[in-house]
Amino acid sequence: MALLRFDKVSFAYPDAGKRALDQVSFSMEEGEYIVVCGESGCGKTTLLRQAKPEITPAGAGDGTVYYREQPLSEVPELTSAMEIGYVQQNPDNQIVTDYVWHELAFGLENMALPTSVIQRKVSEMASFFGMEEWFRKKTSELSGGQKQMLNLASIMAMNPKLLILDEPTSMLDPLAARNLLDTVARINRELGVAVLLCEHRLEDVFQRADRVLLMKQGTVLTDDTPENLTFTLQKDPTASRIYLGLPGAARIFGELQQKGVCPVNQKLPLSIRDARHVLKELDLPFEKVKAEPEKRTEAAKSNKEKPALEGKELWFRYDEKGKDILRGLNLSVQRGELLALLGGNGTGKSTLLRILCGLKKPLRGKVKKDKEMRLAMLPQSPQALFVYDSVWEDLLDAAKQGRGARFVDKVQGNAEAAAERAREVAAKLELTDKLTSHPFDLSGGELQRAAIGKLLLQDADILLLDEPTKGLDAYLKQELAGILKKLTEEGITMLMVTHDLEFAASYADRCALLFDGRITSEEEPHAFFTGNRFYTTTAGLIAEGYLPGAITCGEVIAGCEKAYAKKM
Repeated sequence: MALLRFDKVSFAYPDAGKRALDQVSFSMEEGEYIVVCGESGCGKTTLLRQAKPEITPAGAGDGTVYYREQPLSEVPELTSAMEIGYVQQNPDNQIVTDYVWHELAFGLENMALPTSVIQRKVSEMASFFGMEEWFRKKTSELSGGQKQMLNLASIMAMNPKLLILDEPTSMLDPLAARNLLDTVARINRELGVAVLLCEHRLEDVFQRADRVLLMKQGTVLTDDTPENLTFTLQKDPTASRIYLGLPGAARIFGELQQKGVCPVNQKLPLSIRDARHVLKELDLPFEKVKAEPEKRTEAAKSNKEKPALEGKELWFRYDEKGKDILRGLNLSVQRGELLALLGGNGTGKSTLLRILCGLKKPLRGKVKKDKEMRLAMLPQSPQALFVYDSVWEDLLDAAKQGRGARFVDKVQGNAEAAAERAREVAAKLELTDKLTSHPFDLSGGELQRAAIGKLLLQDADILLLDEPTKGLDAYLKQELAGILKKLTEEGITMLMVTHDLEFAASYADRCALLFDGRITSEEEPHAFFTGNRFYTTTAGLIAEGYLPGAITCGEVIAGCEKAYAKKM
């Protein structure tokens, strides 16, 4: 008997021009681990919500979802609440209480369990998830990653049979993300809890999944094992844009197969260990990869003495007697530079952005910025930027506030020019068919793109970006990188907080690490990532010892090609 079954399920949002889901059918057995993937806006979140009656969106639906062969609409509410756990994409949408320990106990209290049982389960979950240090903190003081961990722990306290997760690592740093996915894998393997997970970062989940559902435009394009799907996409990368998001090992050796460096019929590796084994078997005369010169623009080079944005001796704490979040922090960003700020959850990265843009005042220290420069910020929760009932109204309002046209010819600011600019940005961010939608009806990735569009239209001189790649598929990340590169070439300055190490390694001019309230490391990406064991890229770990200095998939592929040509 299947635990969960979709039978020709279709769904359309109100006033939508097309279906978000179209005749979706699949089944899931008890204890199975299934990953749902696909390009941004393909219907992944909509599909997951059909399996959780309490949060199924309003709209026109057809077909039936079954839970243990009973129509989900007929499953008792208490059974659904207890046995089907759901971790949402935005952790703030799920937290309902003021303290961490209150949140852990909330669901259990609603089940009317005895106090002694609640205390035992809360203690067990807090210990299992390593929450002792922030157990009595206010939920409002937690970082996005900590909130996501709290949501997962709160659900697991209720002992679910099916665990649904919608991009659970989108707000976690690399180490925390790995720990969370390890925890989910343990829950699946050791407790037998079925896992239905939606994720853009496929590096770790492909190694754990039993099956992968690849979606495209509301339909299930492929239902297969991770290995078979990877092999299929490698033969036809145009079948889905998630090809660019496949595990680094598979992409590297898939392209090397196409270039004749590797045997064509060799099984593609999914893990770093297997990739290094293949690299060893190639037995090529590898050379050290020379670090690229700094990718700083001419504008940045000519303004080294005049930082566009600077923080000096910044100290900050939330409570008078609380812990110092920033401790004498110094940071400067040159004009025309893209600086990527990395660090663990809760280290103060988002707090620093709020201080730099004036939303928070430091206890000590100063923030310096040219008064003539306009500054705009993308918050971690992009909903805060939207004030109208449609995406178009928000974009148009932002375009009217901008000082010039960055994507069209420079013209006098007027209604027609503003509308043209808004349409251009919407097209570049693939939002044209979402312009009439309410911002809060968008998927997480679509909302993130719309928020980025608003910032770009405001023509700010300095952009503070808090997790700009969150919710974006690999293709859209490339598109965003192209836009950001064009802006830096025009002299726009950017400080980007990110957990996306691959993006930072590929596109940042400099990378900085925030730890213990201070910047402990600032380097060009190659110098920053090379030699690290955990804060580094997949390509860097694969290449270690063979192609020292390589930190991107492209550099590993180029290094292997060069060594192969030398050997021949």
